[in-house]
Amino acid sequence: MRSKSLSKWLLILAPIVAAAILLWPTINYSLLTSERGELAADTTLAGRIALAKWDSANAEAMASARAGRLKLGLDLRGGTYLTLEVDVLKLIESSADPQAIDDDFKAIIEKTRQTTDNTDLDVLTVFLENFRAKGKSLINYFPANPLTEEAVQNKLRRDADEAVEQAQIVLSQRINKFNVSEVNIQKQGTRRLVIEMPDEQDTLQMRKLLSQTARLEFKRVMMDGSMIKAMYGIDQAVKNLRLGIAAAPADSVADTTAVDSTAKTAKADTAKTDTAKVAADTGKKGPQDPYKGLSDDEKVRRIKADFPFTYMVFGSVAANEESQPQSFDLVGLKLNNIKPEDLPKNGIFSFRIPAEKVDEFTSILNDARVRASIPGNLDILLSATGNITKKGVKPDYYEVYGVSREADLGGDVIQDAYPSFDNSNKPVVSMTMNDEGSEEWSKITGANIGKRVAIVLDDRVWSAPTVQNKISNGSSQISGAFAPEDANRLAVVLKAGALKAPVKIIEERVVGPSLGEDSIRRGLSSSAISFALIIVFMLAYYAVGGAIADVALVMNALLVVAGLAAFGGTLTLPGIAALILSTAMAVDANILIFERMREEMYAGKTLKTAVEQGFNRAWSAILDSNLTNIIGAIPLMIWGSGPIKGFAITLLVGAVITLFTAVVVTRAMFQLLIMSGATTLNIGQKRTV
Repeated sequence: MRSKSLSKWLLILAPIVAAAILLWPTINYSLLTSERGELAADTTLAGRIALAKWDSANAEAMASARAGRLKLGLDLRGGTYLTLEVDVLKLIESSADPQAIDDDFKAIIEKTRQTTDNTDLDVLTVFLENFRAKGKSLINYFPANPLTEEAVQNKLRRDADEAVEQAQIVLSQRINKFNVSEVNIQKQGTRRLVIEMPDEQDTLQMRKLLSQTARLEFKRVMMDGSMIKAMYGIDQAVKNLRLGIAAAPADSVADTTAVDSTAKTAKADTAKTDTAKVAADTGKKGPQDPYKGLSDDEKVRRIKADFPFTYMVFGSVAANEESQPQSFDLVGLKLNNIKPEDLPKNGIFSFRIPAEKVDEFTSILNDARVRASIPGNLDILLSATGNITKKGVKPDYYEVYGVSREADLGGDVIQDAYPSFDNSNKPVVSMTMNDEGSEEWSKITGANIGKRVAIVLDDRVWSAPTVQNKISNGSSQISGAFAPEDANRLAVVLKAGALKAPVKIIEERVVGPSLGEDSIRRGLSSSAISFALIIVFMLAYYAVGGAIADVALVMNALLVVAGLAAFGGTLTLPGIAALILSTAMAVDANILIFERMREEMYAGKTLKTAVEQGFNRAWSAILDSNLTNIIGAIPLMIWGSGPIKGFAITLLVGAVITLFTAVVVTRAMFQLLIMSGATTLNIGQKRTV
């Protein structure tokens, strides 16, 4: 009996504890933001120093809380909502041979534009229908290999299909680089993109950002000891700025010698390192601990203050391609007095940072004063996509690259790029260049055999293949550990410098913070009134049973919000409506159960039997009603966008949790009362039968 009672209590209390844990990042983020706001209000030198120290000590806590908090939608936070349209017709027009374009071709283009404007019709299909109606041949206007009608049509279809994906990739990278967090970019229809940017109010800046042509470049990879030295220089520049000292030019930044931390602090950021091994191989002393006796938390705080940039960077070096890479962290090298020139002269270096450090890393590099401390011929860039080493959907770390600041070749020379397979049936990407590009590419590859060349789109590295031999004909094949979807994405990126499909804004809405605050206030007020009315009704009509239902009702709302936070969902204004709807569904389930119990008790059944029969016989109706909600919500969640998707996600989570709280939790409460010796309960029925 005792074990059964304990299991019932666990059914009730465990979800509450789990919800509290899931919502703690949201609560903690609110507390930290409030604390930081109070410090930021003090603009004196002492206040700025205090704020810098606070940021250094709480950066990880803020990042962790921000990542795990419940996100608010655009309608609650304010921001910008844009609908963009990719001009596929312009892409088709620019793909034609300029010498072949005549009045008939222009007339077909104009007729297609008139037909497809302000519609979601497939532009290429309409264009081809108009083209055939004129009795024209595609091969007279479009180059292709082989030169056949089918080949031209297939190439145009591939380009048109890739145009929207290309725009989505480029804009996503560009907006995130602009430090707009939690941006949401979704495809809508055949050629439109919907962009939601919470907290972003500068529409002129965003228009400029979206109107820029994608900048694809080929740059030499420069990763060696001089890159490490440059990163130590960034450390010093950041420390100087936090203390209000002007940053020194790159050529005058001294090699920092701060005795600032311990190698043990690496545990807070990435996988294991092997600093001691590097130290032994270079004839230096083993790891030192200049802060011996301090707590681990204090050591972590000190290393972040003394190495504000390199504490995030971990790497490895191999003497050649056949040798085993040795791992190290830059802080460990400094503490062991290992100079960059002590590492292998022609070693193969790689660097990485944890995924959660990307925002902090890029914010430092985006500061013009910090960039002044970097040597003029070097750029430090991140990979465009993260590496996933564990099972999951979020990347674990991003690669850090050192590349030449000046591009060796621009992406406008690329004529075509497409995914294919090599002789071993492994995915590769093939690309071809125009005559001008072929000549330059021949010089570049000839001078860099055995070295890497980075493919950079808007200052993010998408790939850095090694040059195997001189390429004279402009046709190259990029191989690597590609999955088919990775090869396709890289081909789309390469064509960012070749395809000319402009993106135009066709709808723009700005939601001000005051409107967001008003929406939150009204939403919370209406939710509170709804909850209060339901709770009062259940208590008044079902007495003790109503009290039990009310407890389950509060749990239901708490678990829905916690579930959204756990799965990375976003709470929107329609989401609040869905929360109220799911609450009503939970009450409906309890009413079905209570009415069935009352019938059993009217029939003279014992309380225990009435409870069992009430839950068992009402279950099918409860399951059916919630299942229809789930079935209706799934298509809205998959194909909907913006407010519709926010409503669907909250409704789906609410329906699933209702099945738990309205059936499992309330049943456990009734069983606990029966175990305590209760033989009758007031659930609205008459006391005498």
